[in-house]
Amino acid sequence: MSAIDQLFIKLRNENRKALMPFVTAGDPDLDFTAAVIKELVARGASMCEVGIPYSDPIADGPVIQASYTRALDQGIKLAAILETLGKVTPQISAPLVTMVSYAIIYRHGLEKYADQLNQRGIAGMIVPDLPVEESPSLAKVCKARDLSLIQLVTPTTPKDRALKITETSSGFLYYVSVAGITGERTELPPELLERVGWLREQTPLPVCIGFGISQPEHVKRLAPVADGLIVGSAIVRRMANVAKSDRASTLQEVGDYVATLLEALE
Repeated sequence: MSAIDQLFIKLRNENRKALMPFVTAGDPDLDFTAAVIKELVARGASMCEVGIPYSDPIADGPVIQASYTRALDQGIKLAAILETLGKVTPQISAPLVTMVSYAIIYRHGLEKYADQLNQRGIAGMIVPDLPVEESPSLAKVCKARDLSLIQLVTPTTPKDRALKITETSSGFLYYVSVAGITGERTELPPELLERVGWLREQTPLPVCIGFGISQPEHVKRLAPVADGLIVGSAIVRRMANVAKSDRASTLQEVGDYVATLLEALE
């Protein structure tokens, strides 16, 4: 049983939902990434997603794209990211997962990448560009190591394909709230609740919603139908200001923002 499986069992027993912030590794540097993760968990985040910068963004909107570019321009390397996360995991009470392109995993080697996550106490991986037809090999590698392989279902995913995705996913399913790219939105689709409700009836896996969630009102509306909510661009945008201000105030701003979302989740 993976750390993420244990997390959702605990949350369900306590009748609580997960809030899962996303941060970009290495923006502006890895020391700050580590500090932000610890702050978010201290504030009550159930899990943190860490984006591995990639030069060919998959579904990332302009805010996260820009953060990836800033990190890559500074020469960020996968080995350094994983080393930093390995130092953070013993210091926090919540699981970490990497948001990573399958191209990076494939180039690195499926077993090698999974082993390196395991060695550093990282609970799993979200692979947004993993075709379901190619997922069984990676799913097998992850299962052997009690790592979660989290895959995405979108509003345009046909129902039969969504069911196939559930078969090789573990930990939770990442439901993309809107067709398109990541980014803060004022409105979410009216059919979102119905689609997530259908998906939850098809699988025992927790279903968590991401893309576009940025306001306490979103959290209040979606929490009843979801097992967890993922917030990315709104956090990354606040962290982009760190170069223009002192780090302590940016940490405070990010922490206070997440606290408002957690309050809405209760």
